Amino acid sequence: MNEESEVVVLRYGHRPGRDDRMTTHVGLTARALGADRVILPDNAGQSAETVRDITNRFGGPFAVELREDQKAIVGDWDGVVVHLTMYGERVQDVEVEVREEVHDAGRDLLVVVGGEKVPWALYERADFNVGVTNQPHSEVAGLAVFLDRLFEGTELDREWVDADRRVVPEATGKTVIDADDDR
Repeated sequence: MNEESEVVVLRYGHRPGRDDRMTTHVGLTARALGADRVILPDNAGQSAETVRDITNRFGGPFAVELREDQKAIVGDWDGVVVHLTMYGERVQDVEVEVREEVHDAGRDLLVVVGGEKVPWALYERADFNVGVTNQPHSEVAGLAVFLDRLFEGTELDREWVDADRRVVPEATGKTVIDADDDR
């Protein structure tokens, strides 16, 4: 992506108690797969704290915001709006066009991930309504596939800054080392 373009994920809607884990995973997926920040509904404070904690321990940069004005965020966005929905155009049919709009034109990208029934106005406002599959699936899976297609896999090689911990890739086992031990 263009270093001047920002990729922001907006979790649109959050039902406390029901969506806590899913909203947290939207934030973690956004962070892990290349977004610059995530905007969560103001009633998702627990999810925001978890994502901030992971960012503090495993590195960034990545920002987390809590906002109540989700309709205004979408409506006032001065860039490209992609709404992820299973009813949208196939990601493989629009990914190049989205990438060109963001990368080539240097425009910021807002990726909207619904947490409950989204208003029809969001479908109309979006520059792209995108489905990673037109079958029922998790919004976290949709976000992961979309970001991977957007960044063409380059996000998987990202270097993390100010990490206190690092996972060591290995065929078996679970090794996490402190950053101090790695130097």
